[in-house]
Amino acid sequence: MIALIQRALSARVDVDNETVGAIGPGLLALVAVQPEDGEAQAKRMVERLLGYRVFSDDAGKMNRSLTDTGGGLLLVSQFTLAADTRSGMRPSFTSAASPEHGRIWFERLVALARAAHPGVEIGRFGAHMQVHLINDGPVTFWLEVR
Repeated sequence: MIALIQRALSARVDVDNETVGAIGPGLLALVAVQPEDGEAQAKRMVERLLGYRVFSDDAGKMNRSLTDTGGGLLLVSQFTLAADTRSGMRPSFTSAASPEHGRIWFERLVALARAAHPGVEIGRFGAHMQVHLINDGPVTFWLEVR
């Protein structure tokens, strides 16, 4: 499972001109499910999303996590993160989960995150989405769980 996380002042997802998920300060996580992903990867990714220290402490160091700050978490499915781009001029998606597998494990990730943290919002799986972000920093990290 892959997550590209961005520290946000605010973020939202629109589908057909309707906002389906929005947060204030917190993290936007673009998430890709891979074919081998299951319960262990979903649990570990939630731990990392909530515990990764990307927020500043009083000394200005990245020492605080989303759990520490109580910020929002916006989870957005994005299978293109799992693309194989090592050769050619067109991405291959053989390293991404099928839509059925991706939906199952993305929804499980959402359920685990909501059980562990208030303020979890989501995009719409499989929809054409417009993602709006005010990145704070900018701060962006790639998390991968195998």
